[in-house]
Amino acid sequence: MKLYYKPGACSLASHIALTEIGARHDIEQVDTKAGKTENGNDFSKINPNGYVPVLELADGQTISEGAAVLQYIGDSAPASGLTPPSGTMERVRVQQYLNYVGSELHKSFGPLFAETPPEGAAKEAALKGIARRFDYIESLLSDGRDFLVGSSFTVADAYAFVVSNWANFTGIGLDAWPNVKAYVDRIAARPAVQTAMKAEGLI
Repeated sequence: MKLYYKPGACSLASHIALTEIGARHDIEQVDTKAGKTENGNDFSKINPNGYVPVLELADGQTISEGAAVLQYIGDSAPASGLTPPSGTMERVRVQQYLNYVGSELHKSFGPLFAETPPEGAAKEAALKGIARRFDYIESLLSDGRDFLVGSSFTVADAYAFVVSNWANFTGIGLDAWPNVKAYVDRIAARPAVQTAMKAEGLI
């Protein structure tokens, strides 16, 4: 398998998941602005939408969209527990949180990563939107659970970790959400997370 990624982007979640299951894989960095991979390939031919992650399988098929890639990775290694069995409430919760992170938390950071970042009232509105999403995750973790779905690390945690960690380099920080901060620190210490982040030059 090959993962097309951008350092520190949401594709890091897929990189973490691949590392967690011990899957043999290659990685190829993408310059999404230029639309080129590090090997000089036209990325639009790999993903016409122009963004990461994309997982290329051994038979040449590709999977895009982070939540789909993450579930495929987890399902490819059932014993890992990264995705609970289909039909269980635990699986439903993983899908619920994957969708929440993707459609709410991830998207709320969009304005801060725009080519022209917002200022003034627009920036304040963006920050309030991010805070509201973190408030929800803070409330989930307030019952003492280690991960989003209880005591087991899943692909939803890989995604939530990556996006939550963006607060640490956008000037927001996580001090206002102590449960989220402890959660991010806990996941950051996982060996697979350290390995993936080092491979992407993040630490």
